[in-house]
Amino acid sequence: MGAVETQRTLVKSVPEVWAELSEAGALGQILQGRFGEIRITRLTPESSIEWEGELAGGMVALEPSVFGTRVRLSALLTEATAAPLVTVPAPAPARAGLLARLFRRRPPPSPQTLPQDVQAPAPPLDPQQAREALTAVLDEIGAARHRPFSRDAGTRAQIT
Repeated sequence: MGAVETQRTLVKSVPEVWAELSEAGALGQILQGRFGEIRITRLTPESSIEWEGELAGGMVALEPSVFGTRVRLSALLTEATAAPLVTVPAPAPARAGLLARLFRRRPPPSPQTLPQDVQAPAPPLDPQQAREALTAVLDEIGAARHRPFSRDAGTRAQIT
């Protein structure tokens, strides 16, 4: 359908960004609601991660930069395929004897239902929505998780 790409330089080292993204659970958690269920297909240590989802497949590329790490996210949107129609064949009537056919009671007709595990396909992802989702991922990765030089605000350092 279409490719979407976004990039940003984050003020984090390559190992920091790699640690956040290289685990299948972490990347899947960040991308989960946006591209469906995510699984990592290939890892190249501290340089790239390839992933596949229900609505798209993509790649995360990490490059060292002067002020941090350049993170490039790309996604290739998949086309929505129509689900095959499931037809339930009517059961063949059983052959009954002469008396059974003469004095039979007709049961009420039962509605034929589709199996419960058949799901409608997910709607296709708009390229603008995909770009916003990738930008949100960059925002999530680039957010500060801790304050490295902060002290406990409630206590004062005692000099003795």
